Amino acid sequence: MKKYNFNAGPSMLPREVIENTAKQLLDFDGHGLSLMEISHRAKYFQPVIDEAVALIKELLDIPEGYSVIFLGGGASLQFMQIPANFLIKKAGYVNTGTWAKKAMKEAKMFGEVVEVASSADKNYTYLPHNFEIPSDLDYLHITTNNTIYGTEISKEIDAPVPLIGDMSSDIMSRPVDVSKYTAIYAGAQKNMAMAGVTVIIVKDDMLGQAPRELPTMIDYRTHVDKGSMFNTPPVVPIYSLLETMRWVKAQGGVTEMDRRAHERADILYGEIDRNKLFRGTVAEEDRSLMNICFVMNDEYKELEKDFFDFATERGMVGIKGHRSVGGFRASCYNAQTIEGVNAMVQAMKDFEAQH
Repeated sequence: MKKYNFNAGPSMLPREVIENTAKQLLDFDGHGLSLMEISHRAKYFQPVIDEAVALIKELLDIPEGYSVIFLGGGASLQFMQIPANFLIKKAGYVNTGTWAKKAMKEAKMFGEVVEVASSADKNYTYLPHNFEIPSDLDYLHITTNNTIYGTEISKEIDAPVPLIGDMSSDIMSRPVDVSKYTAIYAGAQKNMAMAGVTVIIVKDDMLGQAPRELPTMIDYRTHVDKGSMFNTPPVVPIYSLLETMRWVKAQGGVTEMDRRAHERADILYGEIDRNKLFRGTVAEEDRSLMNICFVMNDEYKELEKDFFDFATERGMVGIKGHRSVGGFRASCYNAQTIEGVNAMVQAMKDFEAQH
C-alpha cells in the first residue's frame, strides 16, 4: 500500500533527495568513503557547504551584508542564542503559539521581554493584527508559521525595529523579503533537509552589539568567521539540505513552491469547508498553508478515532493532531504532492459517504 506522509516534522523529503543522499552514504562523490565518515575538513566537502550557502542566498534573494550559517541544536537552541546575541535592553515577542511562548521564556534570561501581541486568549486560533510595536525594542520576534495550531504570517511585517523570524516550518515555501530581518532561523526538518541542522541567516553589521561576553559557541561571529566550520558540522543533514536546495531550484524556486502550497491548501481546505463531518480550527484569513488543522464537527465527535483508523488504512501517515488542538493535522510542506492531498480528500469524502 502506498503511504502518504503528512508528518509535521521531521517531514517528507523529495524522493530524489533521499535517493541521492543515500548514494553518498555508501560512497561520497567517488572518494571511496561514506559521507558519514569523511572529514569535514576534507577539501571535497567544502564545496557542499559553499554550494548550499550559495543556493540559499539565491533562492531567497538574500542581499549583501548577510551570512548563512549551519548549526546544530534546532530552533530550540536559537530561542536562547537569538537573545544572547541581540538583546541589549528590551525585546518584543508576538505570542502566537507554543514555540513563540518557548522563545519568549528563554529570552527573559537575557533582559526585559515585552509581549507585544498575543492570541493565547483563544487558544491561538487566530493571529493578532494591527498591533502597536514599541519603538524602543532591540528587536521584534515573530514565529511565521505555527505547526501546532495551524496559523501562518504570510505577509512581511513592517516593523520600526529590527525583525527576527523563526521560520522553521515555512522557510523556502514562499518568497521572503530578507532585507526586513536582522535574523531568520529555521530547524531544517520541514522544507529544507533531514533533521540535524539549523539554518541561520544573520545581518552581519548587527552582530557584536550585545553587552555581554558570550561563550564561543553561542557567539554567531564565531560561526560566521569560520564558515560554519568552527566545530564539526552535521555533514549528512547539510548534504541533504544541498540536495533539497538543488531540487527547489530545479522545480522553479520559491515562487513555484508558493504556487504549489496554495494549490494544495485550496484543495484540502475546500474539502474541510464542504464536508459536513469536519471543520477548520483557525480563522480563515490566518490559515497556514503548511499545517492544515481540522477536527470533527461537534455532532460527529465520536467518529474521530474511526476516521483516523479509516485514513490510516488508506495510507495516510502522521495526520493525528497535536494534543493541544486534537483532531487532525495534514502537514503539506514543499515535498507534499497533489496526489497525496487528493488521496486525503478522497478518504474524507468516502468516510462522509459512510456516515
